Order: sequence, then C-alpha cells, then structure tokens
Amino acid sequence: MAQEIERKFLVAGDFKQAAGNAVRITQGYLSSVPERIVRVRVKGEKGFITVKGIGNDTGASRFEWEKEIPVEDVKELLKICEPGVIDKTRYLVDCGAHTFEVDEFYGDNEGLVVAEVELSDENEEFSRPEWLGEEVTGDKKYYNSMLMKNPYKNWK
Repeated sequence: MAQEIERKFLVAGDFKQAAGNAVRITQGYLSSVPERIVRVRVKGEKGFITVKGIGNDTGASRFEWEKEIPVEDVKELLKICEPGVIDKTRYLVDCGAHTFEVDEFYGDNEGLVVAEVELSDENEEFSRPEWLGEEVTGDKKYYNSMLMKNPYKNWK
C-alpha cells in the first residue's frame, strides 16, 4: 500500500507558459468520510478508482490506493456518487527535480487554481516557482472532497 506525501499551494501567477501536458479531469465521490475517501475519475481517456485515508497531523501525508478501471465503469459509478462533481484541468509543470500538478477548476469552483507537489519525505526540499502562492497543505477546505460540498463560489 502506498503513502502519498504532498504539499499544496495556491497559485499566485501565470504558470501556463511553463506548463507541459494538460488533461481534463471529472471526478465524483462514493464516500467523502475523511477516514476513507473513495473517488472515481475520468482523467483524459482513462478511468480510475482511488481510496484515500485520513491525513497525518500536518495534512501532508496519507494512505492512497489507486487502480485503473474502464471509463464506462466510472461513468456508471458517477451516477451514484455523492452530490457535487469536480471538473478541472490538470497541468504538469516541471520545476527543478519535481513536477507540480496545477489544477484549474471550473463550474462551482471556477477561479480556484491550486498546485500540488509530491515528495518522498515531508521535509524534502524543492524549488519554488515564482507563481507559487500561499501554502494550504492540511487546510481541509481545499481538499477536492470538500470542494464538492462547499465549493469555492460560496467562499466569497
């Protein structure tokens, strides 16, 4: 079983000039209980089911298990998901030895842009691109599973 270690930041500048691949993602949640989040997603032309555990004290590390499944299965599972769908484009931006995943949200989360960097250790050093803004690691309102319940449009 895998342990996910990542830090999350708001984006405070233009990252798109440095971006490589971009892929559209649509996802829903079969369970958004923090101890066992179960997500299904269509990412480009592929489908996935993911189980995530509760985060540690900093929110940077948690259990994650993911398997590829047929897109048609994801589409069927989306019909029984909890209310709210996450729709976003994910951009990959290389910076130093790391790749940032930058998510630009649509729909009820329009205007929110968040970057994540996966690390091998919580204290691992990484280069910070100039467009990287405030760190929001561990702030639950930025979890995708929470954005479907309390979308960005409601924060203002």
